[in-house]
Amino acid sequence: MKISLKKFNFGFEEIKALGHIVSGLSLGIEKNKVAAVLLKPILHNKKEIISFLGFSSYYRKHLKHFAILAKSLYRICDQQTVFEMTQERIKAYETIRKALKEAPLLLIPDWNIPFKLYIDVCGDGLGAALHQVQIIDEKPTEGPVCYISREIKPTEARWSVYVWYGHLRNYTIILMAVLLK
Repeated sequence: MKISLKKFNFGFEEIKALGHIVSGLSLGIEKNKVAAVLLKPILHNKKEIISFLGFSSYYRKHLKHFAILAKSLYRICDQQTVFEMTQERIKAYETIRKALKEAPLLLIPDWNIPFKLYIDVCGDGLGAALHQVQIIDEKPTEGPVCYISREIKPTEARWSVYVWYGHLRNYTIILMAVLLK
């Protein structure tokens, strides 16, 4: 195995990697990547929608309720669906663009501290926010570690909330809230 020293960064407080800004405490979205999306006022065809959804889905762990926000845009991607930018789809596009622009920094998880899991389940989908309280600038600060969301099928809507956090079983979790709408 060969190691190239040109590809390593030493002594930096933060680095840019794969569209993210990584520091010792947090993970953020590289703003110049999002700037190109913010310049596009409206989507004109299915290809642009698929491209936008692929881009925004890459950053979905930064976006609260992404799956529910993008639901109407995903529906237009079907081959049988005729392309039409309805008010609902325009609103979804604008909301996701705004969420990308204002995406919070995610805390780098500290595996020695318990996590707090906030869950929101409704008929259309589920959303969860994994938070942690960490000491930042000598004071305890609660912040998100990641956001998880998914559209649910009609049969899944009848499942218990506890089924949904099964893939987080390796975390020490304090369940904070279950909101049913």
